[in-house]
Amino acid sequence: MGNNFTLPEDMVTNFDQDEIRRLARRFKKLDMDGNGSLSFEELMSLPELHQNPLVSRVLDLFDTDNDGEVNFKEFISGMSMFSVKGDEADPDAKLKFAFRVYDMDNDGFISNGELFQVLKMMVGTNLKDSQLQQIVDKTILYADKDGDGKISFDEFRDVVGKTDVKMNVVV
Repeated sequence: MGNNFTLPEDMVTNFDQDEIRRLARRFKKLDMDGNGSLSFEELMSLPELHQNPLVSRVLDLFDTDNDGEVNFKEFISGMSMFSVKGDEADPDAKLKFAFRVYDMDNDGFISNGELFQVLKMMVGTNLKDSQLQQIVDKTILYADKDGDGKISFDEFRDVVGKTDVKMNVVV
């Protein structure tokens, strides 16, 4: 890739050309081996990510071609949903992204097991598995309005959309 951080002309982002140039400079600094993509280790060089237990899930979601790294197009596409302008284009974009963090098998639902796995990443060993499972079970019961035992995006939006979470997830 070298210094040529170009995007396909038909690619839609929420960034203007100046913002893309700044993101390209940041991307280039992170790309320590100069191969044109960011590995998990390179992303972890950002101090603000060190303490985030969900970095690997975010990397999985950014990495749309599933090669284990994030290229510049994937980086811009992923970051675009966190843009303030992204709220204007799709008010639910951040909620959809947050939902996808939990929907690990991409079936459009958050199952009891998926919620447990993601929360386990966040709490680590601070809770016993039995305590965490109680929280998961109560969360599913609270959010699952249609009684199918899992959380759909609409049910997720009904619960999380009432909070200021999407306002706090901005680049």
